[in-house]
Amino acid sequence: MYLHYKESRQSMSPEKSIQFLKEGNQRFINNLKINRDHLEMINVTSEDQFPFASILTCSDSRTSSELIFDQGLGDLFSVRLAGNIASLDAIASLEFSCKILGSKLIVVLGHTNCGAIKGACDHVDIYNLKHLLSHITPALEMETSTQANRNSANIEFVNNITLFNIQHQIDTIISKSVAMREMIENHEIGIIGGVYDIATGKVNFFDNNIYSINPHMKAEQKEFVRR
Repeated sequence: MYLHYKESRQSMSPEKSIQFLKEGNQRFINNLKINRDHLEMINVTSEDQFPFASILTCSDSRTSSELIFDQGLGDLFSVRLAGNIASLDAIASLEFSCKILGSKLIVVLGHTNCGAIKGACDHVDIYNLKHLLSHITPALEMETSTQANRNSANIEFVNNITLFNIQHQIDTIISKSVAMREMIENHEIGIIGGVYDIATGKVNFFDNNIYSINPHMKAEQKEFVRR
């Protein structure tokens, strides 16, 4: 069954969108996924799409948003780049999903044990990968609590960079997209960060105001990543 038709999506709030994602993730980790009729969903979405949330996440093969949040065809607008990077192309895609398609929520979703984060921590210098990892460099500069062993062998450091990178990508979206910033300020959409634990399947969302144009992590959010 297709749950999010245009009419229901238009009346949906960002808060309701988060609720749907949290409920879906709970089903996922409990192995209680909704039994969907994929043929019906193909027919319903063949001419249009009405995603209720947009997810900027990593390209890691273990981080499929539709699976993690137990959603079906047409429910989520997925933008995937290694390290959940808010490149200009990614931001343009999010603008399209929110301004044109009517998505109500942007989630910047990082994950534990991220190879891109580890690569940035180790200052990997490999052709085009170096350019991609440069988008994570500001997160390294934001992390000032670790003085020694600032590399991928230090799991706590990697976890810290994971969180700071999510924060940095949120800030990048807001600072580089007038459209997104205005929609957030007008409470038309929300934006929030989250961390997916690849060992448990659980997504922990940042506890901040989804309408804030200056959302910041709380210290206790470091508990979100344990590996």
